[in-house]
Amino acid sequence: MIFDLSTLKASEKQYYLQHIVAPRPICFASTIDADGNPNLSPFSFFNLFSSQPPIVIFSPSRRVRDNTIKHTLENVLAVPEVVINMVTYDIVQQTSLSSCEYPKGTDEFIKAGLTKEAATVVRPPMVKEAKAKLECRVLEVKSLGEEGGAGQLVICEVLVVHIDDSLLDADKKIDQKGLDLVARLGGDWYSRVTPESLFTVPKPNTKLGIGIDALPEAIRGSRYLSGNHLGMLANVHESPVVEPAFDDAHLKQIVQYYSLNPADMEREVHSYAARLLDAGKVAEAWQVLLTLEA
Repeated sequence: MIFDLSTLKASEKQYYLQHIVAPRPICFASTIDADGNPNLSPFSFFNLFSSQPPIVIFSPSRRVRDNTIKHTLENVLAVPEVVINMVTYDIVQQTSLSSCEYPKGTDEFIKAGLTKEAATVVRPPMVKEAKAKLECRVLEVKSLGEEGGAGQLVICEVLVVHIDDSLLDADKKIDQKGLDLVARLGGDWYSRVTPESLFTVPKPNTKLGIGIDALPEAIRGSRYLSGNHLGMLANVHESPVVEPAFDDAHLKQIVQYYSLNPADMEREVHSYAARLLDAGKVAEAWQVLLTLEA
C-alpha cells in the first residue's frame, strides 16, 4: 500500500513512522527547572549527529493528542543543560515507568526508583544505574512546528562522557556485546542488543569495493545468491583470481558428481558459496565460484 501522509491524521502518521523508522536509541534525559527541581523522561527521537563538535539531538515533541509541551522541553528552555543516560536492558522497565505524565514538580527519579548521582560539569543529576551517560550543554532548541506532534529539536553539545569500567578493556575500548542497549520501535515494542543479535559488516573505508556491477554475469544473475551475498562478494578491493593452491574437499565432491550437468553444477556451487558467505568466508566463496569461471 501507498500512504499519502497529507491525508493522514497526526496520530496515524506517528503510528506508521514510529514502527518503520526503528529501532531508535533512547535518550533518557535528566533536566532541572529554574528552581532546581529534577525531571527524568525518555525520548526515542534521538541520535548522534556530529563528533567534532560532539553533537546529539533529541526531540521532546509536542503531544499529538492535545498539543501541549513536555516538562523536559520547559526545563531545557529555562536551564539549558541535560544529562542523557543511555538505556540498557536492566533499567528498561524503570525507564518506561518514568515516562508517565506525572504532575509538574514530581521527581521521576523517586517514582522510577532510580538513584541521583551528581554530574561533574552540568547541574542536572545523572542516573547512577545507567552504564553510559552524556553530560551536555544545550546549544539550541529548534521548533519544527506548533501543531501536535511537531518536533522540538534539542541540540546538545556533549561535554563529558561517563562509561562504566566493566564495559572497557585494557585499551579503553568498549565491549559492544556487553553494553546490552535497548532501542525503541512502534507501540509497546522495544528491541534488545544482545550478543546473538549482533553481527559485523566490514566497511569499505578508503579502499573501494569493486561493486556488484563488476561481478561476472553468472554470479550477478545467480538464482542462489542473495543481494547480501552479492554485496559481500562485491566489497573486495580487486577482482579475485583462481588460486592454484586452493583445496576444498566439498568442492571436489561437487565437481565429481555434477560435472556432466552444468545446471546442477551451478546450483550446487552457488549454494555452497552462499553457505560460505553466511559464515563470513568471502575469500573461500570467491574461490568456489571461480571454479565455474575457469
